Amino acid sequence: MAFLDTVIVAAYVLTTLAIGIAFCRRGSRSMGDFFLSGRTLPFWLAGASMVATTFAADTPLQVTEWVRGGGIWRNWFWLAIGTGHVISAFLFARLWRRMGLMTDLELIEERYGGRPAKGLRAFKAGFFAVLYNLIVLGWVLKAMSTVVVVFMDLEPEAAILLCVAVALTYSLLAGLPGVVWTDLVQFLLAMGGTVAFAVLAVDHVGGMDALLHKVRAAPGGAEALTILPGPGHEGFERFLVWILVMWWATHNADGGGYLIQRMMSCRNEHHAVGAALVFALVQNALRIWPWVLVALVTLVLLPGPVEGGDKAAYPRVLFDILPVGMKGLLLVLFLAAFMSTVDTHLNWGASYLVNDLYRRFLRPSAPPRHYVWVARITMVMVATGGALVAFQLHQLTRAYVFVWSMGAGIGPVLILRWFWWRINAWSEITALATSLCLAVGIKSGVIPNPFAGTWDGNEHHMALFILPIVTLAWLTVTFLTPPEKTTRLAAFYRRARPGGAWGNVAKADPPLEDPALTWWVVPKVLAALLLVFGTMMGIGIMILESTAGGVLVLAAAGAGGVLMVLWMRR
Repeated sequence: MAFLDTVIVAAYVLTTLAIGIAFCRRGSRSMGDFFLSGRTLPFWLAGASMVATTFAADTPLQVTEWVRGGGIWRNWFWLAIGTGHVISAFLFARLWRRMGLMTDLELIEERYGGRPAKGLRAFKAGFFAVLYNLIVLGWVLKAMSTVVVVFMDLEPEAAILLCVAVALTYSLLAGLPGVVWTDLVQFLLAMGGTVAFAVLAVDHVGGMDALLHKVRAAPGGAEALTILPGPGHEGFERFLVWILVMWWATHNADGGGYLIQRMMSCRNEHHAVGAALVFALVQNALRIWPWVLVALVTLVLLPGPVEGGDKAAYPRVLFDILPVGMKGLLLVLFLAAFMSTVDTHLNWGASYLVNDLYRRFLRPSAPPRHYVWVARITMVMVATGGALVAFQLHQLTRAYVFVWSMGAGIGPVLILRWFWWRINAWSEITALATSLCLAVGIKSGVIPNPFAGTWDGNEHHMALFILPIVTLAWLTVTFLTPPEKTTRLAAFYRRARPGGAWGNVAKADPPLEDPALTWWVVPKVLAALLLVFGTMMGIGIMILESTAGGVLVLAAAGAGGVLMVLWMRR
């Protein structure tokens, strides 16, 4: 990079550190401030922070790898989860905010009782804060190191350590208050940058018409432009599993850890709903297309194998075509995406280790600032572990699929624990343990893989294999073990006000005020799904196929948005 590019990157890093310093005192007062920003976030700030958190440095690299290796349709692997995001907005956002918890794992001992609940809370804290979190941090660091290698010509190990140092320094300062405000800046930079770079990349190959002509003329180009795989397409089976199964089967079925953290940080239930809706729309409808356009450009400019794999095609193409100054902005974009993810995972992972392990079982009555300092020490340890994992990762897709499969099958239990009295601690323990053992056993070779040779890409096969076994296991254990005590179920029912099938617990109490689950949830969810996926498909059709067709789909999406707002007011 030129000197101007270096100055731009340095200015961005200093700005983020300044924001962290500005919020340092506020975030250091207590765990509630450090992990939940004092529960004062407005919906637009919490929603932007949610989007920024999932806008990691690996995301455009992963999208590019899938477009080059299969087609646009491969991205339904993560787009399909948008159904769960919409349902979370209208159902679980209210429940999480009204419970008033420090972390979502506290719900375990509110809903269940006895030693099984204590053991489950401790295990999930360690599992998600260490095993799950380190794998996620590892693939994010690995992706960012790929970018840094392109820009700075460093060794991958040195690039990983540099990325860890930058993210950790900022994350230790202010806790969630500094994280969310920096996330807002990073979100605006990342979204604006990806759009600008997509425009420049398309213009570099002669405009949109020229790009589409060149892609169609390339080997496999028509496949790359496929948005929806229809019947007879090789990806149709996968698409059906993603869109019909994956969004409710996995461990994020009732919101997802760091997204729940933002919901619980909002001012009230209405702001929590608004934040989740902002996230669902931007995450699933707007973000993808600038990345897809650059990925298509890479098929024209880098048609053959790319050093570093297909994931490296995105930064390599942009680095080659951008002028002085713009290269610095490109690196800032990746830094913004990277830091907004890493700071969240460090803060969220520390919240589990401190609140659900250290405070719950080791030091329950220390001064508030003591826990903040323990959290900072914990974040250093988590960051170090993430770097060690990054050294061992060789393909982002493998890590992505493996993380998903570790929680495949637990989703129904996480949903039903809110709405069915018969779920107990052993139900959740069985679902999580069975899913984890199957995923790790198949990956390690201990359990024979029924779909040998398909693990790297055909994650739908793993879903169809793991989900039925997990479901049978937890249902069997549920009916072989006693339910939770009536007093605990009644206390949870009155506090959460979920609605649903609560049997004698509901009959013994007066009717709930403002239950979360009502029939009005259904039309609101359907209208929101039309808005989200109609917007996503309308933009894609307008860009890649037909302007008139895209406008019609966008009009239908707009109608869905109007109905959603009207029904929300009711």
